[in-house]
Amino acid sequence: MLISYENIRGQHMHLPQVNYFDANLPGASQTVRIGSLHDAKVFVCRWTIRDQDPSLKTLLRQMEQTRSSATADSAIWQSKQMLAARGMLVTIRQ
Repeated sequence: MLISYENIRGQHMHLPQVNYFDANLPGASQTVRIGSLHDAKVFVCRWTIRDQDPSLKTLLRQMEQTRSSATADSAIWQSKQMLAARGMLVTIRQ
């Protein structure tokens, strides 16, 4: 994912985003790259539907109620920790 900024001449500069991580749902054929709160919400929503885990429902509710960047960062960090605990976090980047 690239972030686009406009410089003083009005030209767009693209900077690579480094705050992302990859995750897998067991049985899924593709890895999902999570780079924003929206990406994390969509992934956790699908994960919640798949596993019906009450802790995932709580996390999803928290994500939907975020109103600041601090709470958004916390929710993303929490989802990353849950993924790691279940062995679903991809640690090798290509």
